[in-house]
Amino acid sequence: MTELPDAPTPAERLPKSWEPAAHESSIYQRWIDDGLFTADPASGKPTFSIVIPPPNVNGSLHMGHAFEHVLMDALTRRRRMQGFEVLWLPGMDHAAIAMQAMVEKRLAAEGTTRSDLGREAFIDRVWQAKAEISGDIGAQMRRLGDGVDWSRERFTMDEGLSRAVHTVFKRMFDDGLIYRAERLVNWSPVLQTAISDIEVSYDDVEGELVSFRYGSMDDTQPHLVVATTRLETMLGDTAIAVHPDDERYAHLVGTELPHPFLDRSIPVVADDYVDPEFGTGAVKITPAHDPNDFALGQRHGLPMPTIMDTSGHIADTGTRFDGLDRFDARVAVREALAAEGRIVKEVRPYLHSVGHSERSGEPIEPRLSMQWWVRVETLAKAAGDAVRSGATQIHPASMEPRWFGWVDDMHDWCISRQLWWGHRIPIFYGPDGEVVCTAPGEEPPAGYVQDPDVLDTWFSSGLWPFSTLGWPDDTADLRAFYPTSVLVTGYDILFFWVARMMMFGTYVGATLDQDAPVPFRHLFLHGLVRDEHGKKMSKSKGNGIDPLDWVDRFGADAMRFTLARGATPGGDLSVGERHAEASRNFTTKLFNATRFALMNGATLGTLPDRATLTDADRWILDRLDEVLADADSGFESYEFARACESLYHFARDEFCDWYVELSKVQVYADADGHVDDDRVRTTGLVLGTVLDSILKMLHPVMPFVTETLWTTLTGEPTVVTAPWPTAGGATRDADAATRVADLQHLITEIRRFRGDQGIPDNKRVPTRLDGIDAAGIGHLRPYADSLARLTVPGPEFTATATLEVRLSTMTVTVDLDTSEAIDVEAEKRRLAKDLAAAEKELTQTAAKLSNEQFLAKAPDPVVEKIRLRQRIATEEVERIGAKLASLGGA
Repeated sequence: MTELPDAPTPAERLPKSWEPAAHESSIYQRWIDDGLFTADPASGKPTFSIVIPPPNVNGSLHMGHAFEHVLMDALTRRRRMQGFEVLWLPGMDHAAIAMQAMVEKRLAAEGTTRSDLGREAFIDRVWQAKAEISGDIGAQMRRLGDGVDWSRERFTMDEGLSRAVHTVFKRMFDDGLIYRAERLVNWSPVLQTAISDIEVSYDDVEGELVSFRYGSMDDTQPHLVVATTRLETMLGDTAIAVHPDDERYAHLVGTELPHPFLDRSIPVVADDYVDPEFGTGAVKITPAHDPNDFALGQRHGLPMPTIMDTSGHIADTGTRFDGLDRFDARVAVREALAAEGRIVKEVRPYLHSVGHSERSGEPIEPRLSMQWWVRVETLAKAAGDAVRSGATQIHPASMEPRWFGWVDDMHDWCISRQLWWGHRIPIFYGPDGEVVCTAPGEEPPAGYVQDPDVLDTWFSSGLWPFSTLGWPDDTADLRAFYPTSVLVTGYDILFFWVARMMMFGTYVGATLDQDAPVPFRHLFLHGLVRDEHGKKMSKSKGNGIDPLDWVDRFGADAMRFTLARGATPGGDLSVGERHAEASRNFTTKLFNATRFALMNGATLGTLPDRATLTDADRWILDRLDEVLADADSGFESYEFARACESLYHFARDEFCDWYVELSKVQVYADADGHVDDDRVRTTGLVLGTVLDSILKMLHPVMPFVTETLWTTLTGEPTVVTAPWPTAGGATRDADAATRVADLQHLITEIRRFRGDQGIPDNKRVPTRLDGIDAAGIGHLRPYADSLARLTVPGPEFTATATLEVRLSTMTVTVDLDTSEAIDVEAEKRRLAKDLAAAEKELTQTAAKLSNEQFLAKAPDPVVEKIRLRQRIATEEVERIGAKLASLGGA
């Protein structure tokens, strides 16, 4: 009969080394195939839900996205292990401006335009482009290990979300919260649409500050001097403003001065807005092209002519400047003013902040435009009250003043965009000026024409927490998972996105059967990911990091742990390759330690009575309980860095570097060849118990390697749904902890001393430990012998080196016989060579520091660097000299 081979042991089932690329993809696919991330609203479990901040469908995940995703995944994985029914809902934003611009660029390459295609055909092209690229982000998320419920993936323009957008618009319009008005907006001449504040970035630009003269060229006649960096806008000036208390100009207030190029005069008005100390104390007012001027123009009832068309060219001024691009007009107007002698001061460079469109790159143009607006006063108050009442809690709480500063002083929100791709505004105009807002599914009256604009993408993404769960229908998902548990997002979009979600959530939530009308109960604000020098990552600086590059090079677990380990509420995170390398090394160390533990009987089971455990066993189990409490506290308060740092040092330093090494003494045969089987079994149980908890606690941030190791340790199918570890509950053995700490200190000092003496690691040294029994750790001598490579001295022992180590209660004298451990003469020759080099360095630095001419001319940092070299050389001479003396001199 053929004999079957023995089944492989747990250790044999593990690969010899951890190669992330060989395992991550198949592990993730198994999780998906097994439905581990698919939420069941009818399970009866307490629920925990997060909706993903939807990335733009045309983009890719950068390191900021990866940072955010790691934190969300850690929260959801831990809650799932704690017995919650977890929903982490994925999806993407339709990115109206970016997608339209991308498709228009493609059309231009084909020699056509969207106008040539027409609206419907153009939108079809955008949908085609969306279908081509929308899978990219999903693939990236899988590489990161995102445990999202792919069965519930949503898109801001899918049918359900579009109906939610239409429903909210209709309700708000009927409630008088949406209206149409001519106001100042951020205008992109390239995109030819209004854009939101978040799509404007401000950069310092080297411009020109030009001072020119209004009024008479005769100094005895009425005139005023004003200054501007946007000289072309003077074609739209409708007033000059001075401060009411400025005596220099009091006689001119109420008078009018002729415009140099227009057939009209403009008034001089008094307004507190003007700073009399800045410049000449007189300010030109262009209400249609500057937000401050617009407000002043409203106060004084000024005309507000728009002097540019949608492409940024001068138009309708009746001057020779019509048709010029705004920047060409700036030069032409300056030259024309100079020709009239009105430039009163030499044009000088002027560094000032200018808003640019993030999508197209050009300076935005403040422009008076007829747009649709949301009246935010009551909505913003409700958003503020939700935080004041505690219905939504902000983490960190230090961000609350920033939140209140925004929502308590919010201005009405422009929601219309002059685009074709997006949610079409459901407003129809009749032949006689009638305005009708249709309900979802309702047809407009015959002959009515729909408004051509679409809604700002922040309108649809503002509904994301409830529209993705099926609202306005009464769905099982909505009842189970709304309000969502926590929103994880960056503090940089606190106002732009979070405020809109809170406004919509409180507005819609008031009609839902929920205890608090809020979209999320907790708001966790993380910081920005910066490079290792603290600089903001950007493509232009070339310091950005592709998270998938780190996944390829270091593994997903290392990339994730690097980010989670640096995450503090509201704090920025600086990372570089050395951090990822350290995380990779930690992953490797964890893998190797687990493999060793499995080879030496690590298993799960009931631990024996604590009285039968060794000091090392009790110490590591007590530390496990302490670290579990610390990690739990960190995760609960969104202090990922604290939780990860605690787990890292416990797993690496205390478990891998100490307990695993101490356990070898407990499982290997002693000097007489005797193996204590009971001790071996107990050690295996302690190894297994601690590993079980370590792997579970690390799983939320390091899911792949922990899945592999834990399933091998336990034989269970997955750690994803394993119960979160709980403390053992035993009273901490402080005496055992003290004894182990003394042992660690003793071993560390002996290792250091051996290194200083040049004793090879593989050499065992006869050693007498005088005072070890009195210190209370005599029974731990076998651990010291094993870890410090010592042997018990024989009767002919002669000490050649002595070390004193202060422990908690007394000093232990360590006498070593190093005569057989090192080649004394060779070591003396090596040290003599090192001493000569150190003395040469000392001589050279002393010569430079005694040179008066050098000290007078050299920069302070250079001098300080030489002083540092001198100090190091002095220390080296003393150290090497002492070692030589201990060996009997040179």
